[in-house]
Parts: sequence; structure tokens; C-alpha cells
Amino acid sequence: MFGWLRRNPKKKLELQYAQKLEAARDAQRNGDIQSFATLTSEAEEILKELDRLAEAAQDDCGQA
Repeated sequence: MFGWLRRNPKKKLELQYAQKLEAARDAQRNGDIQSFATLTSEAEEILKELDRLAEAAQDDCGQA
């Protein structure tokens, strides 16, 4: 009934992913390759979590 009040974890992760990629881009442009690598790795972990959420959503829809 109140499902629309809950926050969507997918949107939160998508925002974090975009922010990490932007920070990584800025680090690379400033010549800080170590920070670029770290931020890119963190962004990839967030992307993996997004993929897991998408798979879980597909599994939930398929069971109904």
C-alpha cells in the first residue's frame, strides 16, 4: 500500500555510480592516475551491485 513511499535502492546506486565515474574522470584529467584507478574500481563494484539488483528483480517477476 505504501510501496511508493520507500526509496528505490536502484536509483541511489545509479547516482553513486555516476558520481564515482565523474570523480574518476576529474582525477584522470588532473593527472592523478592512482585516484582514477581507485575510483574506477569503486564504480565497477557499484555496477556489479546494480546488476545483482536487476537479476533479483527479474527473478522476482519470473516467479509470480
